[in-house]
Amino acid sequence: MEKLFNITLENRKILYKVLTNTPEEQLLKIPSGYRNNIWWNIAHVLVTQQLLVYALSGLPMKVPKVLVDKFRKGTVPDGTATKEELDLIKGFLFSTIEWAQEDYEKGIFKNFTEYTTSANVTLKDIDDAIAFNMFHEGLHLGVILSLEKMLLGGA
Repeated sequence: MEKLFNITLENRKILYKVLTNTPEEQLLKIPSGYRNNIWWNIAHVLVTQQLLVYALSGLPMKVPKVLVDKFRKGTVPDGTATKEELDLIKGFLFSTIEWAQEDYEKGIFKNFTEYTTSANVTLKDIDDAIAFNMFHEGLHLGVILSLEKMLLGGA
């Protein structure tokens, strides 16, 4: 399982770099033909990990509910991001993965509510959730890279 946490952490480093190096205007822009923006995808990845790992395990999430409600599956970006939100997401990108790994190693994930994802993958336990989360983050990294390409006019 350590390898999955390491891969996820590497993905988060890429997301952090995008978040810190992309002008806010581009982070928030929704190109024609897209439903969301770079900012929403990064925040969505963060809150989805919390939902898959902590909420489905019946444990409190480590990010504020307001972020979860704003960026969970089924939400759409409103074209804004406060400095507080940007800073919160930046801060949580690494800590949420580190906490999940620590909590996994402590064995706190004892219960799990089975869940079938929109990709038709049924998660039966915490190991499934962690593995699926890595897949989910990879999908959204692909979307983010596509959005970057559109915004730079290279598509």
